[in-house]
Amino acid sequence: MRKANPVWQFFKSIKLTVVLLISLAATSVIGTVIPQNQSPQAYFQEYGPFFYRLFEALDIFDMYHSWWFQLLMLLLAANIVVCSIDRLAAVWKIIFPDTPHFNPARLKKAADQETFTRNGSPETIKAGFRSLLSKHFRRVEVTETENGFTLFGEKWRWSRLGVYVVHFSVLLLLFGGMIGSFFGFEGFVNIPEGEKAGAVRLRGSGEMLNLPFEVRVDDFHIHFYDNGMPSEYRSSLSVLEQGEVVLQKEIVVNDPLRYRGINFFQSSFGEMPSPAPRNTMISRKTPDLHFFIKASGMGYTRTAEIGKPIAIPEGMGKFVLMEFRPEADFMGQAIGAAFVGILTPGNGEPTEVLLPVHFPNFDKMRKGEVVISVVQPPAEPLSPDQSRKHYFTGLQVTRDPGVWVVYSGFVVMIIGCLMTFFMSHQQVMVDVAGKGRRCTVTVAGAANKNKLGMQNKIKAITRKLQMSGSV
Repeated sequence: MRKANPVWQFFKSIKLTVVLLISLAATSVIGTVIPQNQSPQAYFQEYGPFFYRLFEALDIFDMYHSWWFQLLMLLLAANIVVCSIDRLAAVWKIIFPDTPHFNPARLKKAADQETFTRNGSPETIKAGFRSLLSKHFRRVEVTETENGFTLFGEKWRWSRLGVYVVHFSVLLLLFGGMIGSFFGFEGFVNIPEGEKAGAVRLRGSGEMLNLPFEVRVDDFHIHFYDNGMPSEYRSSLSVLEQGEVVLQKEIVVNDPLRYRGINFFQSSFGEMPSPAPRNTMISRKTPDLHFFIKASGMGYTRTAEIGKPIAIPEGMGKFVLMEFRPEADFMGQAIGAAFVGILTPGNGEPTEVLLPVHFPNFDKMRKGEVVISVVQPPAEPLSPDQSRKHYFTGLQVTRDPGVWVVYSGFVVMIIGCLMTFFMSHQQVMVDVAGKGRRCTVTVAGAANKNKLGMQNKIKAITRKLQMSGSV
């Protein structure tokens, strides 16, 4: 006897299926608990330096694109394929036999049987019985016996393939997801009213990706409730190729613009800072910073200089201003001009601190013992043009070439579930034996699933045979 291939035995194991499904479920929980594709600063502040480096090494912050998650899905796909092939051979012989035939001995031993007697010779009732059975079963055969005849009916032999159709649908879902993971992207872009963009920032890596066309925001509308909360916001977008408008659409949340396989979703909005008067401009090299000490409730203002450490009062450590960013972003959202520095507490790890110019309370989210902000110079009265509100629209931009494969997988899965749970391979035997003008009729049947349903079908067929006319 030939020794079984150990690799084949490994991949056809049901234990492997269980382990892989549990592993995917557990990692999916982790991917839900830990937000994906956030900024490194947000992760560093949330988990600290040790766990930040550990999670980054394990690709936890972009888990669904990590090599090990893709490997788990490939192993599951291989496991499904091998299990299906290993069990399909026996089922295939049942569905597509070389010489289709019925097994009278098996049906005569079936638990579901009904017997009755009726008037008429076997020859006089044969045609009526066969006609009635043909209404329930596509394939009906007649076999002559010594004392009469036997009718065999069969249908839905192919329903045994239902489980393999479900397996195939899972493969479509897995490969559709992997196609989207390898060849798709997800990014974001903020576009002010009246301006256009031809590139998006990829979520996770932060890299810029050029689009094969440009998107212009022609107009932005926003409506508010009485309490000041936004009730609806919409963007009028135009798609331009070589400077010519090829598509226009007004989008709202959950009603995106789609063009050349790329989707633009309305995801956010923001107010653009008005042009500031000259005497309100903050120095990019020597801004004034305010340090609020939570323990004492005291605040201190110090003039900072890029690269020069500042001793924080009350022995709370030191702060070094590192750079100025004219256009900064936080968690994918533009926040305008900002300074970046390194805060080293007296007894803690260095922490990167982002200080937006236009959001003085921003550093409170860090929940540190010291709150730092940029001191705003006194402002001059704004001109009418400066006081008018200007908005930008935040667009989520996605491309998923595997989405149609995933949709196909769901359709195939529905078909497979219908075959698996609502259809069964059914066989029925009607044996008629008798002499003269009286016959004994035995109705038996078998099904590979839904035994109770088959029992009810046998009783229903028996009642119809009893009520059928005799000659």
